[in-house]
Amino acid sequence: MAALGFRLLFLLSAVGSASAAASGCSSMTFSSNRVYAACIDLPRLSSSLHWSYDTASATLSLAFVAPPAGPEGWVSWAINPSGGGMVGCQTLIAFRQPNGVMGLKTYNITKYGPVTEGPIEFETSDMAAEQSGGVMRLFAKMKLPAGMTEVKQAWQVGSAVANGVPQKHDFKPDNLQSLGQLDLIKGSISVAGGGTAARNKYVHGILNAVSWGILLPIGQLFARYLKTFRSADPAWFYLHVSCQIIGYAVGVGGWATGLVLGSKSKGIQHTTHRNIGIALFTLCTIQVSALLLRPKKDHKYRLCWNIYHHSVGYTVIVLGIVNVFKGLQILSIDHKWTVYFIITVCTLGGIALLLEIVTWIIVIKRRRSDDSKKSYDGSTSSGVRRPIFL
Repeated sequence: MAALGFRLLFLLSAVGSASAAASGCSSMTFSSNRVYAACIDLPRLSSSLHWSYDTASATLSLAFVAPPAGPEGWVSWAINPSGGGMVGCQTLIAFRQPNGVMGLKTYNITKYGPVTEGPIEFETSDMAAEQSGGVMRLFAKMKLPAGMTEVKQAWQVGSAVANGVPQKHDFKPDNLQSLGQLDLIKGSISVAGGGTAARNKYVHGILNAVSWGILLPIGQLFARYLKTFRSADPAWFYLHVSCQIIGYAVGVGGWATGLVLGSKSKGIQHTTHRNIGIALFTLCTIQVSALLLRPKKDHKYRLCWNIYHHSVGYTVIVLGIVNVFKGLQILSIDHKWTVYFIITVCTLGGIALLLEIVTWIIVIKRRRSDDSKKSYDGSTSSGVRRPIFL
C-alpha cells in the first residue's frame, strides 16, 4: 500500500509539472492585481512577455519576466521603431539600484557602447520592477503611435551593474537572437535566429575549418614527406600546390564571409579572432604570390626562398588551427564539433609523426648508401669494388 501510495503521489506530481509546463506564461500571476490579456513565452533567455493593448488609446500595458544572467544583473525589454538591432531601441531596463531597491529606467540606445539613462520616444508611465524566485519582472505602460499594432521588439539580460549602469551582456547565440516582430492584436511573434546571418556564421566557420584547419596542413604533408620518395617527384609538388591553392581559395571565401558578418554586427567585436584572420589572409596571399618568384633549384637565392617559404607556411598552419578553435568558441555550438576538429588535428599530427619517422629512416639509409659508394673509386679487373683509400 505504501509503495502504491508513493507511485500515485509521483504520478500526480508529474501530471502537475507537465500541466504547469504546458500552461507556461499563462500560469503566472503578478503583484498589485496586475492582469494582462495576452502572453507569450519568448524563445530565448527563458523569458516571457505579458501585455494588454488598448486600440482606442494605443496604449500598451506590459510585463516582461526573465532571470538575469547573474545575481546582480539586469533584464530589459525594448521596441525599436527604426530597425531590428540594438541601435534605435527604446528600452526599459530593470535592475537593483545602488540603494538596494529594484527600479526601472528608460534608455534610448543611439550607439553601441555604455548605455545612458534618458527619455525614450514613447510616453511611459506606471513603471515598476521586482525580483523574486530568481527572476526579475518589469512593468510599464507605453503610449504608441496610433495604428501601431506590430512592433519590433528586443529583449536582453545581463550579469552586472556598476555604479548604477547596466554592463555589457554576453554575445552568445541566445543573446544575439533575442529580437523579432510582435503582433499586439494576433499575439504572434517572429524571431531571429534562422535567417541569413545565422547561416553566414556557420558557412564562415565551415569554410575556414576546411581551409586553414584541414586542406593547408594536408598540403604541407605532401611537400614535407612525399618528396622524400624519388619516384614521387614531381608529383608531390603538383599535389602540394593544388592543395594549397584550393585551401587558399576556400579560405578567401571564409574570410569574405567574415567581413560581411563584421559589417552587419557593429558593436560586436571578437578582436583576437579578427586579427588572426587578417594575419592569415595576408600571409597566405604573400605565400601564394611567392610561387611566381620561386627561384630554380641551383639559384643562389633558393636557400633564402626556402627558409622564408617554410617559415611562413608553418606559421599559417599554426595560426589557422588556433583561429579555428577561436571560431568554434565564438559560435558556441555543440561541443561535439570541437571534439571532431580535435580528432582531425590529432589524426593529421599522428600521420605527420609517423611519416617523420619513416622519412628519417629513409634519409639515414640513403646517406649510408651514398657514403658507401663514395668510399670506392671503381672496381678491379675482376669486378671487385676497390676502396679509394687503398
